[in-house]
Amino acid sequence: MAVDYTKLFQKMEEQHLSHIELVRKAGFSGNIMTRIRRGNYVSLESIEAICNALDCTVDEILEFKPEAAKEGIQ
Repeated sequence: MAVDYTKLFQKMEEQHLSHIELVRKAGFSGNIMTRIRRGNYVSLESIEAICNALDCTVDEILEFKPEAAKEGIQ
């Protein structure tokens, strides 16, 4: 399964929050944001920090998709 963070970016846009502002508000390094933008794994601790910063739940910022969909394979 692959993690899709599209909902996170939509939520940030709704709240008028830049990547830098989210990093600061959630209290993690910029490297975590880079990993998210690239669709890489981030820890549950980081996901929890994001949810706390945005006052939301996990299902509001990410979703799981089959690996084949991530790679464009059907």
